[in-house]
Amino acid sequence: MNHRMSMGNDTRHGGSRDHTRENLELIEILKHLTPEARRTLVSRCRWKIWEPGEQIIDRETESADVYFVAHGTARVVNYGLSGREVSFDDIPTGGSFGELAAIDGGKRSANVVAVDVTTTAIMPAKIFLEVLVEYPEVLMALLKRLARIVRASTGRIMDLSTLGAQNRIYAELLRLARQAGIKDNTGILQPIPVHSDIAARVSTTRETVARVLSDMQRRGLVHREKNGLLISDVQRLSAMVEEFSD
Repeated sequence: MNHRMSMGNDTRHGGSRDHTRENLELIEILKHLTPEARRTLVSRCRWKIWEPGEQIIDRETESADVYFVAHGTARVVNYGLSGREVSFDDIPTGGSFGELAAIDGGKRSANVVAVDVTTTAIMPAKIFLEVLVEYPEVLMALLKRLARIVRASTGRIMDLSTLGAQNRIYAELLRLARQAGIKDNTGILQPIPVHSDIAARVSTTRETVARVLSDMQRRGLVHREKNGLLISDVQRLSAMVEEFSD
């Protein structure tokens, strides 16, 4: 790799800086690199801090940079002709996004916004491609990540194609429970999911989400707790999803 192609820190965005978060130690696709290699890559990135709700990527722009989430959460979204938001995924600390445009030179496939205060390392596409060549372990980690995205997208397409709105909400809650971790047939979603966020993920309205959750609460499937939403019978919820997936 040409070490003269380093990038300076960008202080134009996000107000005060938090230099303690300007490292790549938590980035999933870079975790197999040596600490020295990660430190070298830090100097090849620009760093920005984004405020909640701030747009990180506009799909109409022709940029091809790759973003690493050093801290915070970014959300991948698109908008329908009516302006309705469709949410695809939340990228937490350690995640990355923007790789497709860097790889094929095509347009952005979606918008990305900050969910909370989010620190990103921004790597130019040319440097990112050089990293993939120089570090095969990063390339393999990226391929595995893209494979997970394809599998998840396939499942979501099936849900949208075969399930009604109520059952898509069941399926999303089950996905969130599995993501959070299931213990003794229960799952706790922390913080409590926002109705509009669930609605954006499963292509329905927040009123429908509120109605379904109220019904689940009456049936004893979910309980609101101080710090989260408790799913009290994951097996039953899974059976309900499977019933309507046939």
